[in-house]
Amino acid sequence: MRRCLCPGSFDPVTNGHLDVIERATSLFDEVVVAVLVNVSKKGLFSVDERIDMLEKTCAHLPEVRIVSFEGLLVDFARQRGISAVVKGLRAVSDFDYELQMAQMNHRMTGLETLFVATNPDYSFLSSSLVKEVASHGGDVAGLVPDVVLQRLHERLGRR
Repeated sequence: MRRCLCPGSFDPVTNGHLDVIERATSLFDEVVVAVLVNVSKKGLFSVDERIDMLEKTCAHLPEVRIVSFEGLLVDFARQRGISAVVKGLRAVSDFDYELQMAQMNHRMTGLETLFVATNPDYSFLSSSLVKEVASHGGDVAGLVPDVVLQRLHERLGRR
């Protein structure tokens, strides 16, 4: 069985994330969406809330599993026998950072990284930008799944 990881903080999951996850399902038999637990960083949504939104968002994808992890991605992958990571790239700045990470991961354990060019419709999109726009009452409909839009409205209020 060909398995991969799609790691991230997903705070919150965007349509750009979903696009990468869906495309990974066409390449792998199982896609493990790994939600990073970073205790030193306070997110808008708890890890459990992010997992719940991802589960609802990915319910139409039977080959997707949603889990959380702490620590190094290479350790998480090794413990689960997963040898590949799929990452979306929006811009050259993403590539610079992600290439360094991919090379370090490969050096440490042989973990391979596959880069997927982001759909141009979402090339500007990030969770941080979604949160910023939504917190000021801006419309992020069409940029996040409906369940996320609803949760953003509940958390930040509609303006």
